[in-house]
Amino acid sequence: MQDTDLSTSSPLERLVARAEQLMQRIEAVLPQPLQAPADWGAAIAWRYRKRANGCGVLEPVRHVGAMQLSDLQNIDAQKEKIARNTEQFVQGRTANNVLLTGARGTGKSSLIRACLHAYADQGLRLIEVDKADLTDLPDIVEVVAARPESFIIYCDDLSFEEGEPGYKAMKSILDGSVSAATPNVLVYATSNRRHLLPEYLSDNLQTSKGQDGEIHPGEVVEEKISLSERFGLWVSFYPFSQDEYLRVVAQWLSSLGLDAAAIEAAKAEALVWALERGSRSGRVAQQFARDYAGRSPEGPPTATARPRIADIAGLSDGAEI
Repeated sequence: MQDTDLSTSSPLERLVARAEQLMQRIEAVLPQPLQAPADWGAAIAWRYRKRANGCGVLEPVRHVGAMQLSDLQNIDAQKEKIARNTEQFVQGRTANNVLLTGARGTGKSSLIRACLHAYADQGLRLIEVDKADLTDLPDIVEVVAARPESFIIYCDDLSFEEGEPGYKAMKSILDGSVSAATPNVLVYATSNRRHLLPEYLSDNLQTSKGQDGEIHPGEVVEEKISLSERFGLWVSFYPFSQDEYLRVVAQWLSSLGLDAAAIEAAKAEALVWALERGSRSGRVAQQFARDYAGRSPEGPPTATARPRIADIAGLSDGAEI
């Protein structure tokens, strides 16, 4: 808009000019539609983020955690299911949305990252979306729908409380929207809770014992599990056995520079460490190995050592992509 000399304008012209200026300022702070990245080739993984002005953007993840399917240990059955489903997806065949649930620290997120690396050269891409931003899923799907790549929408540590808006948005994307499913988009989610919503004893009480007046308690239970049932493939992860846990500990310690004798000597302490944590998992094994190797004269001399042990199953599920 050209500048207007308000001193020589009529009152009406001055009013119109100020209204236009006000509208420009308002439009500048209003949320804008999600724009596709200028260069899809900049990364194989993207992260959806909200700016302070409410606008969403897709940011490239410059450093994707190194992971190979062949390096994942003690989760062979789960690996086979996820790899098969992902391969079907990138080849243009039918595939399912996936919910990975179970014990913490057992490699759920690591397996998704490994699949990304395994099939990136076949056009697989990943978009990480936080639970708080799930209401924007339709916009994200719309942006990538016409792309030739295959996109996994990745939601880590997914669970909901009653009434959260992202719950219904996720249900619609999975199965239930008026629009047809987009063939180049799947949702992969990890969670420690299979049904994704909290379940209470009162949900299963008989009507005569109900405290809140609910006359169809069975429908409450149906709603609780309706989201998880829209994932076509459920993959469960379980705590490691003692032997499996010790094998992962040995892999960590070996990659950190300890020899076979030192690894054997560390077993007793590794078991005590797991007992104190109340868990035998890849994450607990990693934490023990870092502590033990740091105390050992045979371990890495500096904190800057970067072992390739990130390729072992059970890497912290909350680690950066």
